[in-house]
Amino acid sequence: MPDAFLGLSVDDQREVLELASQRTGRPAHLLEKDVWVVWVLQTLFGDRFGDESGTATHPPSPLAAHLTFKGGTSLSKAYRIIDRFSEDIDLTYDIRRLIPDLVDAATALPGSRSQADRWTKAVRTRLPQWIDHDVRPLLQQAIDQQRLSVRLEQAGTEQDKLLLHYPAQRLGTGYVAPVVTMEFGARATGEPHQVMQVTCDMAGQVDGVTFPQASPQVMTVARTFWEKATAAHVYCAQARIRGERYARHWHDLAAIARSEHFDAVLADRDVARAVAEHKSRFFIERDADGRTIDYFAATGGQLAIEPVGLARDALQADYALMVADDVMVGHALTFEDLMAACASIAARANAAA
Repeated sequence: MPDAFLGLSVDDQREVLELASQRTGRPAHLLEKDVWVVWVLQTLFGDRFGDESGTATHPPSPLAAHLTFKGGTSLSKAYRIIDRFSEDIDLTYDIRRLIPDLVDAATALPGSRSQADRWTKAVRTRLPQWIDHDVRPLLQQAIDQQRLSVRLEQAGTEQDKLLLHYPAQRLGTGYVAPVVTMEFGARATGEPHQVMQVTCDMAGQVDGVTFPQASPQVMTVARTFWEKATAAHVYCAQARIRGERYARHWHDLAAIARSEHFDAVLADRDVARAVAEHKSRFFIERDADGRTIDYFAATGGQLAIEPVGLARDALQADYALMVADDVMVGHALTFEDLMAACASIAARANAAA
């Protein structure tokens, strides 16, 4: 009978990590965090595909049908597109479930700016409550049942994050911390999406040891691309990078462009327009000159994702930190090559529009 990795002793876990690191060429601290990322997904969504015999040992959770896994980690774990370790879990809870008394289920979009403000205010009030009343107990029950030495913490300025602190057996430079961050949003439906299988990077590398696996509902590549592209467009239009750890978005755009999905992404004009419409209602931003940023222009032929000046310098510094912690798999692009790739992406996207 195979042993579950999370049920092994500390010494045995370390031995498995070192062996898997040698076989995969990936740093042990990233392989370890990957296990916890997949464990969280397994607990939140279940595993509909099951083991080799087809037995589903983790049926879908009560949250699975209305929760969508998205962002860079979905590109890495579900689509296997990006060649970097993606450590956080971005999730959308269907807005129609959170504020059904306010939302028009047919469109799930507010009809005016004042209505958008009311929806946003309601989401900010109810989302933390839902996390505390529904998500946290689900995870805590699994932690208790499996006797895991981890700790949950609700965090974020709006209490929209749930942190899983785990006892790391291996550490890197510090860029990747021993914490899995679940970041929840609830101002969209998460659509379009599809159920996909997710496994650990160590799966199949060590005989006699099993690892978590999950089958989350995953946002499509096209929606993820346009959400990231419009976010990068805003940062460039504002000529500043707000916060840290943003280089991953540009890296992910370049990875999508290299993938087999890119032609279909550019051809899916419905998704591009849907992202523009959604952000125009909920995420109004102004450029460096104080003008309202036009998302329809960004998705319709005027996308600009190559920053200049101090914003470019800040992005380059963050990218260097990401590379230093061995987050990349294989040979990472130089920053100059990354910027050239993004210029090409914008040109292709604008031409397609």
